[in-house]
Amino acid sequence: MDSFSDIFNNHVLVVALIACFTAQGLKAVIELVRHRKLNLRVMVETGGMPSAHSALVTALAGGIGQTLGWASPIFAATAVFSVIVMYDAAGVRQAAGKQAKVLNQIIDELFQEKPEIREDRLKELLGHTPFQVIAGSILGAMISCLAAPAY
Repeated sequence: MDSFSDIFNNHVLVVALIACFTAQGLKAVIELVRHRKLNLRVMVETGGMPSAHSALVTALAGGIGQTLGWASPIFAATAVFSVIVMYDAAGVRQAAGKQAKVLNQIIDELFQEKPEIREDRLKELLGHTPFQVIAGSILGAMISCLAAPAY
């Protein structure tokens, strides 16, 4: 690599980032349609529809498969990595979000009568539903396929 700017010539990376940013942008659009209010904060938060993590890793694996071959060891590694990321998004982080919701309810009930003791609320939207993960993965695959001529 001659310079830092050469990173932007890595089309697989650029397409994967485009998939991620597209998913994040769609979150704002979906929020606008659902609540009739523009909330740009959802573009930098975890969780929500569609999963940007899933879009990113699926586009990355798709780009690797298209450029280096579907039988290449690096495609196998990125495919396994993608499955782990998506499982984590829908499983572990989703469970952590549910736990945060319960803990917030407990804190609210315990300290309801004591305003001087105020704990910060835990973030509840951490993970994704399986549908959000699948939607993000489909988005990433579509963007990777559309970008095939760029590879």
